[in-house]
Amino acid sequence: MTLNIVKPGLATSIQDLGRPGYFHLGIPEGGAMDRLALRAANMLVGNPEGAACLEAVFMGPEITFTAEASVAITGGEMPILLDGVTKESWTSFTVKPGQTLSFGFLKSGARIYIAVSGGIATEPALGSRSTYPIGALGGFHGRNIAAGDELPVGTAPLVEEGRSTPAELRRGPGSPTELRVLTGLYWYRLTEASGQNFFNDTWTVAPEADRMGYRFRGGQPMEFVEREQPFGAGADPSNIVDGCYSYGSIQVPGGSEPIVLHRDAVSGGGYFTLGAVISADMDLIGQLQPNTQVKFIKVEMEEALQARAERKAVLEMMRKYIG
Repeated sequence: MTLNIVKPGLATSIQDLGRPGYFHLGIPEGGAMDRLALRAANMLVGNPEGAACLEAVFMGPEITFTAEASVAITGGEMPILLDGVTKESWTSFTVKPGQTLSFGFLKSGARIYIAVSGGIATEPALGSRSTYPIGALGGFHGRNIAAGDELPVGTAPLVEEGRSTPAELRRGPGSPTELRVLTGLYWYRLTEASGQNFFNDTWTVAPEADRMGYRFRGGQPMEFVEREQPFGAGADPSNIVDGCYSYGSIQVPGGSEPIVLHRDAVSGGGYFTLGAVISADMDLIGQLQPNTQVKFIKVEMEEALQARAERKAVLEMMRKYIG
């Protein structure tokens, strides 16, 4: 079976749970920006949770099916149309050969995940089908999908229609969205007042928001503790001698606009990082639209670990409910 791409949408890519193990070589883990949504979509159609799906940003694709399949769409809210008939999100439904799946205008969130029974079966690269365009890895010939592509799909039995995820387990951004942060190795570089301002200010998602990172604007510029720049660091106070970046790191070039590094970000560089968004909140970032207001909330390690445990509990409840 293949999925025939009539229209690709906007930056629609093949994603799974990523390719861990190569970050030290400069290859990011990649994978779905909203991992919970991808896992849920796969559960609903009977796939392994890490099977490859389509991740569509802001605008959905148009796809014609060549064989019968179970389909589920999760993540942001975008009207789902099967031959023009509306289908429910976060719910499994059956597509017949020759039918066309399309989408209306985005209502909330930023990304949807389209799971098909059997999973997208393109050739893996370094153990993952996730698209990493900068490195021409994974995806469809190392790129996002395009009109005319024929995507192979694995073989799997159909599941019953109407399998659904309870609304209370579908976590989405609030208003303003709160992102919890652990301060990090270079936090001491900020003045006390500037550090307080970072958490007190309300920030806004900038248009420069993609799989590499999300930029935020609207807060006060950051001030740094004066020092003599060490050998190997640039002249700007925000520069450091090159260091490693963890997933979720918040770098602040020039001390003005924080950037949260996401799935396809680089693994190191010479910009100061003030800390990192906790892992439990990274999925939320993948669902933020430009101009969304955000508050950064300072937490300690115990709170971060508790948040991670709560997220695992939600995932387990989802598994039990969907069966």
